[in-house]
Amino acid sequence: MVKATPTNAFLGSLSAYESFDLTPHIGTQFPSTATQLSQLIEDDQKIKDLSTLVSHRGVVFFKKQDLTIDQQRVLGRKLGKLSWDGHPETSDLHIHPISEDVPEVGGKDVSIISNKEGVPFAQKYRSGRASSGWHSDITFEPVPSDYAILKLHSLPDVGGDTLWASAYEAYDRLSPRFAAFLEGLTAVHNADFFNAYNKSQGRPLQLERGAPENVGENLTAVHPVIRTNPVTGFKGLFVNKSFTKRIVELSVEESDDLLEYLTRHVSENHDLQVRFHWEKDDIAIWDNRSTFHTATRDFDQRILRQGNRIVSLGEKPFFDPNSKSRREVLGISD
Repeated sequence: MVKATPTNAFLGSLSAYESFDLTPHIGTQFPSTATQLSQLIEDDQKIKDLSTLVSHRGVVFFKKQDLTIDQQRVLGRKLGKLSWDGHPETSDLHIHPISEDVPEVGGKDVSIISNKEGVPFAQKYRSGRASSGWHSDITFEPVPSDYAILKLHSLPDVGGDTLWASAYEAYDRLSPRFAAFLEGLTAVHNADFFNAYNKSQGRPLQLERGAPENVGENLTAVHPVIRTNPVTGFKGLFVNKSFTKRIVELSVEESDDLLEYLTRHVSENHDLQVRFHWEKDDIAIWDNRSTFHTATRDFDQRILRQGNRIVSLGEKPFFDPNSKSRREVLGISD
């Protein structure tokens, strides 16, 4: 039996609002439409507590929100900067390599998440296994994302859910000897397919992408396989199906086999995942350092599924050998 740690251990000032956990390991929801992020963003203590909650619970959901796109930007900036004292001052909102100016959102720092024909990679995961889409956002950058905020405004009536998985629990499910082997290893993350896409469209890549380290055409970075989240101090698995290409310290064959195992470890353990069914104007906020996610493309593709995503940038990923596992700290046992 899993001993769950109640959400109120991490809520702080947000304990005044109704909330509940969706699973023991990941996912918390604020069900009341009276809890509006547009009202919370003026209170820095509440946003700091929200960043703490998101980092502990992986992903947090808010129902039927009136948050505007400009307020979404404000929230994105605040979440990172208020989350921990070491947050780099130079890390801002991410500009995606294939971003274009979209009048409806007023800038390149907003990604349009859509199945609409003509939107880049809308069809990417339409064929093959559904599990091929698991990823953490923009891990190909030297300074990848800390938090992401997605608001969906157009949805099918049935299907189109999103799943998230806990990197903390993925780490904690490894045997101690295997986890110790992974600690200290590094992996190459790459997104050359974005370069290829821009060339096919005859347009330039975005060369400055929200942090001084995220510049140029080389969409490649090397990150630790086990990463420490600076907000919680917990260890988490930090490789993903979409962007992680090679474990540096291993042979090609060893790396391929190990990455295949680790990505299956995330996608096939449904009890470290949470599945969210969207309604119009719902918002999800997640910590990309400690979660993976994938969309579910089980709906009629003639129906528009679309929303706006803000991705903030955090720190260069690191592994602290003195960091702890989530289960160890919270006293969770099977």
